[in-house]
Amino acid sequence: MTPVQILDGGLGTSLQDHYNVTFDSSSTPLWSSHLIISDPATLLSCQRDFTATAGVDVLLTATYQVSPEGFQRTKTPAHPNGIPRDAIAPYLCTALDVADQAVQANSSAVALSLGPYGACMIPGQEYSGAYDAEHANEEALYEWHSDRLQLFNEATEGALSTRVKYIALETLPRLDEVRAVRRAMRQSAPGIPFWIACVFPREGEDTLPDGSSVDQVVEAALLPTEDGATPWGIGINCTKLHKLPGLMKAFGDAVGRLLEGGRVAERPALVLYPDGTQGEVYNTTTQTWEKVHDKNGGADTRPWEVQLAEVVNDARAGGQFSSVLVGGCCKASFNDIKRLRKQFTNE
Repeated sequence: MTPVQILDGGLGTSLQDHYNVTFDSSSTPLWSSHLIISDPATLLSCQRDFTATAGVDVLLTATYQVSPEGFQRTKTPAHPNGIPRDAIAPYLCTALDVADQAVQANSSAVALSLGPYGACMIPGQEYSGAYDAEHANEEALYEWHSDRLQLFNEATEGALSTRVKYIALETLPRLDEVRAVRRAMRQSAPGIPFWIACVFPREGEDTLPDGSSVDQVVEAALLPTEDGATPWGIGINCTKLHKLPGLMKAFGDAVGRLLEGGRVAERPALVLYPDGTQGEVYNTTTQTWEKVHDKNGGADTRPWEVQLAEVVNDARAGGQFSSVLVGGCCKASFNDIKRLRKQFTNE
């Protein structure tokens, strides 16, 4: 049976829902990453909820929105005009240190969380892929991701591989960004296992926001290239749960065709962490989660973890993936992840 590991849940929404932390684009442009500046103790408590209480196997760092631009927009008493690039390193070390402390209770692995360029825009554009002209091509995105990885190399004095087991390149909405991150990983973090997780936000469409199909995504992520590293895993994050059965069949079929055709030599891991919502949708204008009622009454009413475990087990049965790493994204709490783990404890 294909092995399963458990990933954590939604950090930003957990901080909001369980620790009364508030975020907005003017005062906290780094969003959940702001706590590595303002309140590492609360961040540690929240991350320990996932490790000590939920028992995750892999914990993501609080670095999803980290970028030079985000730090520059962040005002502190020490840096009233924004945090300059040469002052970023200590904060990145704080993120890694907090994650290390959080995993000590159960020896979870640490994954460096890195969102797409769109997550660092104001307002965020990871669900639309509508980037500014300066970053709307593969070469510019490659340079941007390489530069951000270099920040972590500088902060760890070239020892990033000793601080994290994985690098998570998450919520990618564009095919050119999939190709760009593979090149950036080969250039700036060679040898560190990484995964590529894409977002599929459009109702009724199993495509990226830029219109790319699942086949195109899988080929861009896995086919060997001269200048791109090969990911350890591929998959989906920050996507509605009800979309997963169709998407995962398409992913499995696409990987299977590449394996059968000899175009890729090894099965990738599957990484899957959908939204933990129960019908809520994020309103980007009001920056709040709003309940959307199912007018047709056809929604699956089974618990989130039961539905997700079924998707995982169907993917395992297909045989196209070497292992599965499964958790949750927005609104998935440590309690949700704890219940998810119980779905696989008797194996």
